[in-house]
Amino acid sequence: MPALPDTEMTPLARLENVSVKLGGHPVLDQVSVEVADGEIVTLVGPNGAGKTTLLRVLLGLQTPDAGTAALRPGARVGYLPQRLVIDDTLPLTVRRFLALGRSQRQKDPAQALAEVGVAAIAGAPVQGLSGGEMQRVLLARALLRDPDLLVLDEPVQGVDVSGQGELYALIRRIRDRRRCGVLLVSHDLHLVMAASDKVVCLNRHVCCSGEPEAVTRHPAYRALFGDAIAVYAHHHDHAHAVHGEPVPALRDGTDG
Repeated sequence: MPALPDTEMTPLARLENVSVKLGGHPVLDQVSVEVADGEIVTLVGPNGAGKTTLLRVLLGLQTPDAGTAALRPGARVGYLPQRLVIDDTLPLTVRRFLALGRSQRQKDPAQALAEVGVAAIAGAPVQGLSGGEMQRVLLARALLRDPDLLVLDEPVQGVDVSGQGELYALIRRIRDRRRCGVLLVSHDLHLVMAASDKVVCLNRHVCCSGEPEAVTRHPAYRALFGDAIAVYAHHHDHAHAVHGEPVPALRDGTDG
């Protein structure tokens, strides 16, 4: 993958006029996306829009037929995949799962689990985790690389509705604390809009992009999703635990 110039004004990641065909059918058509330091960029679009393919191109897992994808030199990437299948018969604790393939230079798994709010389950079997717990463990795994850029493919997949907003709030707090860039894919439009700095509406090509409220008013966005989706901010005086039950909000300004 080509590298971007190493300057303060250089984005963390840039895809420029990327096109991909699979089986002769276009999946991406001249798509351009950038992610800057400390920015949360969200890809939204219908099934088959090419969102996961775009992430694969950025990660160097898919070669584009045209266009370029580049990372800033030396940029570390943490990746949360859309699906991860673990054999039910494999005796694997969370601690052991995070240790698999870990290099000496990577962060302490216990610290990563604490950062995502699930330190207490380090000794639990991976197969017994709830959807919310598993997504937080996968997020902790992505943080082990001390990433400059987090790439998150459907990070709230398998999480119940009451926990989805809290997981997006956690991603925002990680961004605020680490000042890393975040590129994520989501279908949870009403929640993810409030968690994003920039939204890219994708349907094989870029239909529209910009700040969340501007995107929701764009005719191309409304043609795909209708008028019912509004930007939703999660303001309340309680938070939700990993399993979804409400707990008192923290006093430091966080929301769980």
